[in-house]
Amino acid sequence: MGMHKGLRRLVAGSAMAMLVCTAAHAQNLNEGKSAAQLFANGCTTCHRSPRGMAKGRFKLQLFMFLKDHYSTSSSEAWALAAYLQSAEGPARGRPRTGAAKPHAPRHNGDPATRPPMPVR
Repeated sequence: MGMHKGLRRLVAGSAMAMLVCTAAHAQNLNEGKSAAQLFANGCTTCHRSPRGMAKGRFKLQLFMFLKDHYSTSSSEAWALAAYLQSAEGPARGRPRTGAAKPHAPRHNGDPATRPPMPVR
């Protein structure tokens, strides 16, 4: 019976040593990947595209959320937050560059070019 107890301790000690050594050699498999690659490897399981994922959030909000829940490092979270925001396109409410605004037709005082009177 005393031999079994010693054997259990040896096995338990060996298992602990293996866990410690394995943790020491762990590496980040996402290191060096672009934000698009990070999205493709980790997000496409649930999301077909990055569009709409930022949902008008500030970059810092995205960073904090991604850092806490989905990324293994701060640099990955920051890169992914920037990528998601860039996929959103221009922010709402801001005028787009190059888009022409429609102008109301002008009249020169001639009754034929004046708009009709409102109906009462």
